[in-house]
Amino acid sequence: MAVDQDVEELLIKGDSDLIIRQPQGEWETRDIKLIPYRKHVEYLRKRFKSVEFRYIPRFHNELANALATLASMLPYPGNVHIDPLEIQVRERHGYCNAIEIETDIQSWYHDIKRFLKTKEYPEQASRD
Repeated sequence: MAVDQDVEELLIKGDSDLIIRQPQGEWETRDIKLIPYRKHVEYLRKRFKSVEFRYIPRFHNELANALATLASMLPYPGNVHIDPLEIQVRERHGYCNAIEIETDIQSWYHDIKRFLKTKEYPEQASRD
């Protein structure tokens, strides 16, 4: 895609030591199945003015993990063009993990625990 868009300088970030360190020449692959991929990366690398590979530890790669999770949930539309996703980076998170628990409500597993002890199904609420 970067070649098709006439990109000249490319920064590739990844959280896989194997994928990032091989093209940098720090590691060498011995797996026969990976050698063709490395050769293809070397071929593509020549088509850019500069290419930088940067290792990002997984715990610093939350955005990529979130995007990968999102992508895995969506059906792939085949040969349909997909517009780029625009992402705004904010200084602080836009969500809240605080959950208030109401003390008078029983836990979600209460009926299961009761069934395991008594072997009796819970009373069903009337359906009006």
